[in-house]
Amino acid sequence: MREYLLTILVAALVAYLLTPAVRRFAVWFGAQAVPRDRDVHVIPTPRLGGLAMFGGMVAALVVASGLPEMRRVLANGDISAGKALLMSGGLIVLVGIADDRWEVDPLTKFAGQVAAAGIFIMQGIQIYSIPLPNGESLALPPAYGVPLTVFVVVATINAVNFIDGLDGLAAGVVGIAALGLFGYAYLLTKTNGMSTLSGATLTAAVLFGMCLGFLPHNFSPAKIFMGDTGSMLIGLLLSASTILLTGQFDPAVLANGLFPLYVPLLLIPAVAAVPFMDMLLAVWRRTNQGKSPFSPDKQHLHHRLLKLGHSTRRAVLIMYFWVGLLASGLVGLALFNAAWITLGATLLIAIVGVLLMLRFGRPRGRRGGAAAEPGDTGQQPAARPRLPV
Repeated sequence: MREYLLTILVAALVAYLLTPAVRRFAVWFGAQAVPRDRDVHVIPTPRLGGLAMFGGMVAALVVASGLPEMRRVLANGDISAGKALLMSGGLIVLVGIADDRWEVDPLTKFAGQVAAAGIFIMQGIQIYSIPLPNGESLALPPAYGVPLTVFVVVATINAVNFIDGLDGLAAGVVGIAALGLFGYAYLLTKTNGMSTLSGATLTAAVLFGMCLGFLPHNFSPAKIFMGDTGSMLIGLLLSASTILLTGQFDPAVLANGLFPLYVPLLLIPAVAAVPFMDMLLAVWRRTNQGKSPFSPDKQHLHHRLLKLGHSTRRAVLIMYFWVGLLASGLVGLALFNAAWITLGATLLIAIVGVLLMLRFGRPRGRRGGAAAEPGDTGQQPAARPRLPV
């Protein structure tokens, strides 16, 4: 555990310390988000926050490579997790920088995402098998494993990209997902007497640290946005941890049935249910209107929460709550035998959450709008016409 805690600390600290410098660079470079009709912010805000997150990832991997046990994890046989993360992450960051500065077309971004998935595959990060209900594993030949891996990578990247619409939303949601994956992998291996050191667990730890370090700068009111540079990078690492976890555990050594085998396949769709559902609804909505699936609008789920009367911060915290509840519920089912107790507790908390969300989301005030809390509007004060360079 000490190795992972050190990795998380390094990733968080470096990302946190690099962000102000990246912010100044983004202003000089001209990579700023100009407010649009569908946006919540009201003044130009620097992008490129993903550069600081990438720096945190690189620093954490360098430190991990200096630890004897972790060095073996980063280059484990046919899988070179460290090399794969650096190469594919570097490519995604380059594509993201170009998009944050010059807004490249969707096809170019898609090509970059597929290329990053291809690097994963060349370095051994691929879905080789999927568990079956009878306790056996179905081996996937390259004709099926390769396209499935590409689909998981591209879908996860775009799901995270879709949810990046409110201050701190994507960093918090992905951070919770990474923490769930880390807890699942570490506790399950420790409970069943296996080695806790693995590329999947390390990737989840690095991802959690990156998000944790960047979030103080990005939470409402955000001083900097992660941009596509950051959203695509953290989506890439989230998919890497999931793929590495798939098929890692032997059913014969698990003490809690076969359900833990399916958690890597279920955890990401569960904790990313909000962005995945948002993505599917957006594609359906736009194609139904005769528009491109990539055309922007102001009908995402977080926009609907704002229309219900929630402040920006509260809308983000609501999303955190649901993601955390789904993640903890799945991990609890994988680790504890008392499934009905876990399900009952999760359902009870969910009901309480819905009631509170409806209660505090009711419009209040003379004009029917939500009463804004001090400093909780998600907007910058009007007295700040420009950003200090």
